[in-house]
Amino acid sequence: MNGVLIPHTPIAVDFWSLRRAGTARLFFLSHMHSDHTVGLSSTWARPLYCSPITAHLLHRHLQVSKQWIQALEVGESHVLPLDEIGQETMTVTLLDANHCPGSVMFLFEGYFGTILYTGDFRYTPSMLKEPALTLGKQIHTLYLDNTNCNPALVLPSRQEAAHQIVQLIRKHPQHNIKIGLYSLGKESLLEQLALEFQTWVVLSPRRLELVQLLGLADVFTVEEKAGRIHAVDHMEICHSNMLRWNQTHPTIAILPTSRKIHSSHPDIHVIPYSDHSSYSELCAFVAALKPCQVVPIVSRRPCGGFQDSLSPRISVPLIPDSVQQYMSSSSRKPSFLWLLERRLKRPRTQGVVFESPEEGADQSQADRDSKKAKKEKLSPWPANLEKQPSHHPLRIKKQLFPDLYSKEWNKAVPFCESRKRVTMLTAPLGFSVHLRSTDEEFISLKTREEIGLGSPLVPMGDDDGGPEATGNQSAWMGHGSPLSHSSKGTPLLATEFRGLALKYLLTPVNFFQAGYSSRSFDQQVEKYHKPC
Repeated sequence: MNGVLIPHTPIAVDFWSLRRAGTARLFFLSHMHSDHTVGLSSTWARPLYCSPITAHLLHRHLQVSKQWIQALEVGESHVLPLDEIGQETMTVTLLDANHCPGSVMFLFEGYFGTILYTGDFRYTPSMLKEPALTLGKQIHTLYLDNTNCNPALVLPSRQEAAHQIVQLIRKHPQHNIKIGLYSLGKESLLEQLALEFQTWVVLSPRRLELVQLLGLADVFTVEEKAGRIHAVDHMEICHSNMLRWNQTHPTIAILPTSRKIHSSHPDIHVIPYSDHSSYSELCAFVAALKPCQVVPIVSRRPCGGFQDSLSPRISVPLIPDSVQQYMSSSSRKPSFLWLLERRLKRPRTQGVVFESPEEGADQSQADRDSKKAKKEKLSPWPANLEKQPSHHPLRIKKQLFPDLYSKEWNKAVPFCESRKRVTMLTAPLGFSVHLRSTDEEFISLKTREEIGLGSPLVPMGDDDGGPEATGNQSAWMGHGSPLSHSSKGTPLLATEFRGLALKYLLTPVNFFQAGYSSRSFDQQVEKYHKPC
């Protein structure tokens, strides 16, 4: 398990054991890799902060309730309370970690100074150009991903490693290619290989949903025989499977990882394509930031060689009284306001009430009517939606998502978004927030046709991003465009779009379709190979 409890604060990052969390009250998730989610399950019942993509995956794959997930926009600063009364606050900024979809670094600023938690990350010089890091801030504590913090381990850049993989595949033009991956990560590498060799990449339905969420090129399918490149689970790359695959068609397997893996078959190739920073990259990162201290995230891995790049240490900060009270209060003990509200809402029934048979019959009919009304209320589509002669888009959205238009929330707000640079979130207890109305793209395409709305815009992948791309879109095109998705259920997602956090969590599963057009595929390949 890779997670920390930050001393002298109520902050926990990638740490999900409430029994050992002690004074932690604010929980953050850097990304969805399993070694950072140990202990996190559908039973989780505390406010949890993460990126929008991680929020979607967290709810879809770990079934964590949406009411506890607070998705924060990447690149924006958000103000969070550090006590129950909102007297003490901190600012947290999420920065792209360049590791896997949804992975972020957390920059915390408050009474404790400035703390940067990298999570798993692959350093690039562009990270130092982030506004939150270019204001001359002194990083007091740097929690560093030390996975590859070993001077003896020399790693190529991801571009160089991707080139090695391309050269290997070119040496086997008649072979099928099995790429062994973990459940999340390296999707941009698969996109590059598909465009380079003009072939479909065969994925599992689960990973196909992810690449559609990221807005990558339309080069992926679930049809087993559609292409020669197959993305499989890394555990499937073994001696027995290699023998079985080669019985039907010549096959090679590639494991893109920096881990030391013994090849059990001559056709299994390990290429050092890593989503973790190399030792030289870590040195450059620490030298640029000059933190006061470096704390390794992976406790069992070495982490040294940065002494010459450190700034003088500072004294341990004093914890404000209100924060101390918040940290010492039991996180499992309901607040006084919550108990009072629950008592006021509880029906007051005194003694035992006996009813006559006639009254019982009337009550039984009333109960059936009540259950019917409740069932209609819980239905995701209002019963009178089709009966109305005309539909205003905002009215339709209020019917489809009534909770989003309430002026106040009695519970923790699961989403946050901002028109400004800084977003103020609710306190863990007792604060209220007014969410502005959602945009038209939350309405399904079928409903759009029924109410007469135009075709939405569809995000297209940036083909020039190469293996370093993280899924940012370079253009927006309508469904009428020849380069648009052919499937009718394409999700409407882009990292720079406002309301992204809300949109990821509200995207229904049936939006993700497996169908792609060969015309779109050919145009994507032509664009990729077109000389600059």
